Amino acid sequence: MARAIWKGAISFGLVHIPVALVSATASQGVDFDWLDKRSMDPVGYKRVNKVTGKEVTKDDIVKGVQYQKGQYVLISEDEIRAAHPKSTQTIDIFSFVDSEKIPLQNIDKPYFLAPDKRGGKVYALLRETLIKTNKVALAHVVLHTRQHLAALMPLESALVLVMLRWPAEVRELDVLELGDEVTSPTLAKGELEMAKRLVEDMSGDWEPQEYRDSFEDKIMELVEKKANEGRLEAVETDPGEEQRKTADVIDLTELLKRSLGGKGKAPDKPAEKPAAKSTKTRKPAPAKKATKASRG
Repeated sequence: MARAIWKGAISFGLVHIPVALVSATASQGVDFDWLDKRSMDPVGYKRVNKVTGKEVTKDDIVKGVQYQKGQYVLISEDEIRAAHPKSTQTIDIFSFVDSEKIPLQNIDKPYFLAPDKRGGKVYALLRETLIKTNKVALAHVVLHTRQHLAALMPLESALVLVMLRWPAEVRELDVLELGDEVTSPTLAKGELEMAKRLVEDMSGDWEPQEYRDSFEDKIMELVEKKANEGRLEAVETDPGEEQRKTADVIDLTELLKRSLGGKGKAPDKPAEKPAAKSTKTRKPAPAKKATKASRG
């Protein structure tokens, strides 16, 4: 299995399902680094005062939020840390909705979820329940100190966690100001038939192996050609590290009954279970490949 970027549990009612979060996407594209053509040294970004043009040290920088044009409210680092949501290492389900009810424009980024710590049976139970009820689970989850709205949904034999944009981040279609010729068009039957035939003639299967970024292909062909000609310059960079958290959780199918009976509240007599533990692990970020650049 691909390396997990987060570990925790799906939580609904009194049920906990241990899971590991795996990215469902991979960033592609050509990474153009800035280099000093005289020495091939990496070129970074400076913190510059936009009025004076002079460089500003880190110690002289404070953070502010614009309240009115030209007026800012300063927020300290302590205040920012206090405002961050507490990381609970759980995907907290708060509702189940029909899958088609989530607007397309709210969908952001998908992640795969894999069962963890012998949680396979309860994981499969949730997946099958979602399939049979045609529902998706709405949940809150905190990743990297940021709270997300998410939808938990089945995909073949797995569960997928789709990050959703908050409703306040999504514009309504009114911003397009569509006229009557679009919202209430007058279309001839012949026009519709011709358009339908064109769609049918161009219809095909989803073939992802055929869909390529031609710009990336051309640039990488050029890189390969210049590399084979020996036109190389090596630039070394230091690898960083990214902190990851894990949590030990339990799964008890019996809690389904208790959740229904107590409407999600804890029973009077708590079930015997090991105390949840939280450990921190560090995952080294992959070292950045040496950048190739040509002279001239």
